[in-house]
Amino acid sequence: MSAQAAGLTPAQVNALSQFLSKQVPTTEQIPVDSNVCPAGSASFAEPFAKPHWNGWGVDASQHRFQPAAMAQLRADQVRKLKLKWAFGYSGATQAYAQPTVVGGRIFVGSAARKVYSLNAKTGCIYWVLDTDFPVRTAISIGANGPHWSAYFGDQHGNAYAVDAITGKLLWKTSLDAHPDAHVTGTPALVAGKLYVPLSSLEEVSGADAKDECCKFRGSVSALDAATGKILWKSYTIAEEPKPTRKNAQGVQLWGPSGAGIWSSPTIDLKNRMVYVTTGDNYSDPPTTTSDAFMAFAMDTGKLAWSSQMTKSDAYNIDCDIPDGKEVNCPSAKGPDFDFGSSPILVDLPNGRRALIAGQKSGVVSAVDPDHEGKLLWQVRVGQGGSLGGVQWGSAADAKNAYVALSDVQRRAAPPGSAAGRDSVFGVPYELDPKIGGGLTALKIETGEIAWHTPHPGCVKPGCSPAQSAAVTAIPGVVFSGGVDGHMRAYSTSDGRIIWDMDTGREYKTVNGVKANGGSIDESGPVIVGGILYVNSGYFFQGSASGNVLLAFSVDGK
Repeated sequence: MSAQAAGLTPAQVNALSQFLSKQVPTTEQIPVDSNVCPAGSASFAEPFAKPHWNGWGVDASQHRFQPAAMAQLRADQVRKLKLKWAFGYSGATQAYAQPTVVGGRIFVGSAARKVYSLNAKTGCIYWVLDTDFPVRTAISIGANGPHWSAYFGDQHGNAYAVDAITGKLLWKTSLDAHPDAHVTGTPALVAGKLYVPLSSLEEVSGADAKDECCKFRGSVSALDAATGKILWKSYTIAEEPKPTRKNAQGVQLWGPSGAGIWSSPTIDLKNRMVYVTTGDNYSDPPTTTSDAFMAFAMDTGKLAWSSQMTKSDAYNIDCDIPDGKEVNCPSAKGPDFDFGSSPILVDLPNGRRALIAGQKSGVVSAVDPDHEGKLLWQVRVGQGGSLGGVQWGSAADAKNAYVALSDVQRRAAPPGSAAGRDSVFGVPYELDPKIGGGLTALKIETGEIAWHTPHPGCVKPGCSPAQSAAVTAIPGVVFSGGVDGHMRAYSTSDGRIIWDMDTGREYKTVNGVKANGGSIDESGPVIVGGILYVNSGYFFQGSASGNVLLAFSVDGK
């Protein structure tokens, strides 16, 4: 996913510097306790008896499919969705953490190092927790002795547990000493254990000619949910990095490295396995576990099998430097075809099972979890590329997998254009408004295309039709957000667009924070109790930033 850090605007440079320095400007204008929920409104009794969406994919299989009883939103009601309320993330430069809704509360992190608990109906605030670093994972809720706990990770490789009712910190565990380590994929909570994936930004920092690229290895750790104790930690690359060659400036380089886990793990209670998908390598030599499906035993962390989809994919940002001036780029100079999507565990009509995930290559793959990841089918849905293919995840029901396509493309910017202020290594560019996007339904048994709906077209200046955000489905409807700021609803029967909402504007918020919407990326919408919740404002390659959480309901009621 490293190429998302290329081509930064001034606002993006500011945000990335905040991330790398772990500092956020103190731009607070409105007290964070504005619109505190009334006393006596904080009941959390039997939270899972109410409609809910817990964690990333709503269930351990990562289907991102919300059943009718939980969604409480019918297909024929979707076209009536209107804004119910908006909540502004104070001090944040973008909005990216997918909300969790449990027990009538929203739990959501922010880029401004805060985690919020809000009332799901009104958006009033129960509590705000200051974290050490930004939080972009979704949050998993579970019983923890006398507590209901909220579990999440931050952008410095830490996992947290806090009291879901009060926001009090219960424990915090560091998962890796590497300075670029971070938790992007949502921790998966099952039976008292928390399975936490680890990725990193070394693919970016390792491009510095003075950096000893690269030493980070992706991993998944199992933690005791009650104490935060690490029960086991398994690396996606078994071999520790060793010195390889020196670059043109005489700096020692290392490898193998990379294969980070960007997405939430999938849990298979039948086989007692933890499934993950991995990213590319950052340095030579390439490994057989990058760009792969991997299976680890739930109880021990022992690697059961690995199934690689793209070979020899070793890459870092240095590979994009023009004119042959790169110094840390691996000799493999791979295509940067990470997996950013959780594998979806599905039951097939023929009685077998499959793990399905899309890749930045533009290819969706299905492998057999019961036969060591044997390939069942592959289907190309897009051109693919370092910014292309399938980015953050798909959804699946009993028949189809619903796959959104990024394939964002850059092109040279006309002289004097606003887009010309953006650049990739000094070359002005703008996003191509005609390339990318679209939603495809694939039959889960065979991969056959059931239908395909192209993006309806860009109309805003600097727009891209890319649909990079995770997809969400309810009975009869699938939702897909776009880099153009639109949230669209499609009929699962034929792919017709039945609702289209442009979120890119200013909002009057329930907490008094100045907020606006922008690009929709990474996290997908969450539908609970008749309300659709979605973040707007994830900047992407020059697209619009923002800082708002939106709640839509039928007629805004």
